[in-house]
Amino acid sequence: MCGIVGYIGKRQAADLLVEGLSKLEYRGYDSAGVAIIEDERISVRKLKGRLANLENDLKANPINGHIGIGHTRWATHGEPSDVNSHPHSNGNATISVVHNGIIENYMKLREWLTSKGYEFLSETDTEVIPNLVDYYYKDGRNLFDAVVKATSKLEGSFAIGVIANNEPDKIIAVRKDSPLIVGLGEEESFIASDIPAVLNHTRDVYLLEDKEFVILTKDGVELRTEDGERIEKEVYHVTWNVDAAEKGGYEDFMLKEIHEQPRAVRDTLAGKIQLGKEIELDNVKFSKEELENFDKVYIVACGTAYHAGVVGKT
Repeated sequence: MCGIVGYIGKRQAADLLVEGLSKLEYRGYDSAGVAIIEDERISVRKLKGRLANLENDLKANPINGHIGIGHTRWATHGEPSDVNSHPHSNGNATISVVHNGIIENYMKLREWLTSKGYEFLSETDTEVIPNLVDYYYKDGRNLFDAVVKATSKLEGSFAIGVIANNEPDKIIAVRKDSPLIVGLGEEESFIASDIPAVLNHTRDVYLLEDKEFVILTKDGVELRTEDGERIEKEVYHVTWNVDAAEKGGYEDFMLKEIHEQPRAVRDTLAGKIQLGKEIELDNVKFSKEELENFDKVYIVACGTAYHAGVVGKT
């Protein structure tokens, strides 16, 4: 689970991205990073460790720009490190991507892209995305069409935000089996993994469904299908205060986490269970004989997870 944010408007993107990430740090704190279009070039800053490391670095060495994307990471592929941190870019850093989710077929895509001359720096599944977008972008498509084509090749779960220096006035975003919302402000727009990330700036949001694409520009927001057709969607107006929003309308965080458990299981397994295919559980592989020899299961947990463990024990 990771957190992503994006901003386009008249204010300094770095400040708003860091603020949004601070509301999403519960989704991951192995590393944090931003990619901001500065003078029509993408400047990327990403650091291992808590968000404060990135925040202090940006204060000492600011990035000036009004459009950008950000990420706070919980490592799934590749150890926590600067190079494995998001955002990830293509080889010449003209396209940058933030991603929450798991790309199940990334090794096949990585091998294919390598055969096309692409090189990879990280151990992550995410790095295939900007290179895949780059491959289709070079095919004469605009950024939206390239993202649509690239995501059609992805298997697994994803919520992504994409920027490119050739189209420095837009962010493209899409989700599948990972949460993503769009915040609608005054002459500015946001994307985020969760509502609290934008609540200090707007209470009007779109709640995206699977395979809904978003084009954010300085002039507003367009929702589209993968076929490019416009989507008309009702604006959701948030009436909770900030504390209640972070609790998702529940009385306390424990109750929120309990009710989120079915979704957490569904999101975790979404990319691993596909109709007509064998179930893939990463590197967890036990033979029938090994399973039959297990005589004990240890459940280690605290807080809400402790109560889930007690249920599991029974």
